[in-house]
Amino acid sequence: MHIRRTPLFRKAAAVAVTLGLAAGITACASDGSDDDVITIGSTEADKSQWKVFQEKAKAAGLNVEMKGFTDYNTPNQALNEGDLDVNQFQHIQFLAEYNVKSGTDLKVLGSTEIFPMGIYAKDAKTVDDIAKAGEVVIPNDNTNGGRAIFVLEKAGLVTLKKDNLVAPTPADIDTDKSKVKVTAVDASQTAVAYNDGKVAAINNNFMVSAGVTPDNAIVKDNPDDPAAAPYINVWATRADQVNNEDYLKLVEIFHDPEVQKAVQEDTSGSAVEVKKSQDELNKILSDTEEQFRNEGAGE
Repeated sequence: MHIRRTPLFRKAAAVAVTLGLAAGITACASDGSDDDVITIGSTEADKSQWKVFQEKAKAAGLNVEMKGFTDYNTPNQALNEGDLDVNQFQHIQFLAEYNVKSGTDLKVLGSTEIFPMGIYAKDAKTVDDIAKAGEVVIPNDNTNGGRAIFVLEKAGLVTLKKDNLVAPTPADIDTDKSKVKVTAVDASQTAVAYNDGKVAAINNNFMVSAGVTPDNAIVKDNPDDPAAAPYINVWATRADQVNNEDYLKLVEIFHDPEVQKAVQEDTSGSAVEVKKSQDELNKILSDTEEQFRNEGAGE
């Protein structure tokens, strides 16, 4: 597949070099041409799992190139514009919100894993201890922040103003009826807050920075709960490529035992492998998109 060299592509490539990916994660083209290179975008392209993944892909006859990104929105923009073939960094809910807000029609190629969302504290051990602390720091993006609010709601620490929200924000919390104040910060700062002694909701990207695992969580959601389905992490591609045989091989390779072993090492054992059909995953995507439309996410 030929990759168009747009300014966005060059910007993405520059980010990859900045992350130091050029030396360790490069294309494996056997004939010097990039016509058959499959370009994958990820916000964690420097993880060891991708090195193992590339070795497995090469053995399967696939030429794979990784492109690293430092933010969550650019990989979907690059995918939609054809500068990536697939990306793998997000859960279904994030993809659904992006599609609705951006007017795109990116689809799920396959599933990867799901991570529990937990509430952590150095000096708190119980829900009552969290209530006594009086404040919980959460990520400020709608999807992870909303998920953290749901965890707090289930623990009886906050009360929402209305039911059936797809991605609640701190503004949706009834502060008079809640036991804690919720403060939203950049997701990377939740680990900083935890290390400073505050109670914090920390998603999987930053648990290593905080030195915690899901076992350390005071409360956390259940990844096996059907309500957690929108938080399944996925491979995404353009709608006209969901049946691309080479791309579908990527999903299979990701579930190779050696790749999964590397995933567990990269995530401190927090990843829960998920295998669901593409049809089922895209049904979850379309249902979640409809929820966002009903809440006016595209306005």
